[in-house]
Amino acid sequence: MTPITNGGSNRQYFRDGDHIHVIGTNRAENHAFITMARHFRACGLPVPEVYQVSEDEMQYDLQDLGDLSLFDAIASGRESGCFNDTEKALLATTIRTLAHFQIEGDKGLDYSICFPQPAFNRRSILWDLNYFKYCYLKATHTEFLEDQLEDDFDHMADILLQAPIQAFMYRDFQSRNIMVPQSPVACHLSPVTCHLSPVSFIDFQGGRRGPVHYDVASFLWQAKANLPQSLRDELIDIYLDELQTLIPVDRVQFKRDLIQFVFFRTLQVFGAYGFRGFFERKPHFLQSIPFALNNLRELLPLVQTDYPYLCSVLSTLFPSPVAKHPLNCSEASSKLIVDIYSFSYKKGIPTDPTDNGGGFVFDCRAPHNPGRYEQYKHMTGLDESVIRFIEEDGELPKFLESVYQLVDAAVSRYLERGFTHLMVSFGCTGGQHRSVYSAEHLAQHLHDTFHQFTDSPTPRFTIQIHHREQGIDRTL
Repeated sequence: MTPITNGGSNRQYFRDGDHIHVIGTNRAENHAFITMARHFRACGLPVPEVYQVSEDEMQYDLQDLGDLSLFDAIASGRESGCFNDTEKALLATTIRTLAHFQIEGDKGLDYSICFPQPAFNRRSILWDLNYFKYCYLKATHTEFLEDQLEDDFDHMADILLQAPIQAFMYRDFQSRNIMVPQSPVACHLSPVTCHLSPVSFIDFQGGRRGPVHYDVASFLWQAKANLPQSLRDELIDIYLDELQTLIPVDRVQFKRDLIQFVFFRTLQVFGAYGFRGFFERKPHFLQSIPFALNNLRELLPLVQTDYPYLCSVLSTLFPSPVAKHPLNCSEASSKLIVDIYSFSYKKGIPTDPTDNGGGFVFDCRAPHNPGRYEQYKHMTGLDESVIRFIEEDGELPKFLESVYQLVDAAVSRYLERGFTHLMVSFGCTGGQHRSVYSAEHLAQHLHDTFHQFTDSPTPRFTIQIHHREQGIDRTL
């Protein structure tokens, strides 16, 4: 069996022939997924078929829907901010199908099997808000007054619980949980074709009964989906058109309530990013924080009147809360600090702020330059399409293999001898593509090689990344 990346969950996934084998960690959660999947299939909704289940429900086999998620299918639009007709059609199909999933999937579903809660209620709201408080605000050393913050949390719960239209609430409805299989999935309720759907839904085991607004907010304001507001507005209208074929809807009231759920969902997402990124060390969650901050910046003026104190606290998060996390602070002088720079040779080699006089300097100008191509000129070595270009070209990754050998040897020796600082710099023409890619990948390589983050509260060394020409400084 071939292992499959499992994203944010602790479940294990394997491709085995023509099916996916899943090993779960919680029987109640597995039971919820299996029961819901069979219920939704019986309703004619596009979900993977459950083939077989172990007696203890800790393992089960699913229909293989392939590797293409909606998140990957709209990659071009996400990266450029300009979605083509095919991408828009997939988004529209998905949100139309969501309306059916919520309303038709609600009929006859036994909510007592839901994990961990059968319904969206005050307790679940406050769980999520405290998740945000403890895993994000406190983790980033953000100052706040507990009583005043809790007052706004209570007020938010009051507002959210007044929302009408209760149905099946998916809860984690976002583009990574939507698959675009090569062979369409049976779906008798698809709004696009009679019996087949071009998308299929997965990872709904956290679903429960609740307001339909939550899923719309989750989908359209997913941080890294990067949907422009004009496209969100268009998709909201498409969703409401479809929803109105199923139940009566007050469109004006729906849109007013939706903003509250967008705000709430954004806070919940920050809690997840904090926990998965800061504490579980999963870097792609930290990479989503800047996108979520952009969403938050747009939302604050819309909810300022409802939550004045909370909004004042949130306004202090800009621009870079990641740098404030305690695990990202410089360690005591007895520990090694590795500073990794990217720079442009046109602006000179970075100076060493310590008294060591400098360190390694690697010239990245020989490998193929993505900056020579128009589509990459406004991107950096942090963007997925530039990373893909560099790795498919192969020159720079091969160059870095030699770099890793040199730096690994230095780090090992520095740790043995108790040295406190090592500087490594990568230069290219503009300090934008190749040098940025190299600095990021050396940092990740050192992290993975030396296992600096362990259960010990005192890591052996800290890695600090400085993209000088991009104005980005962060700690891995």
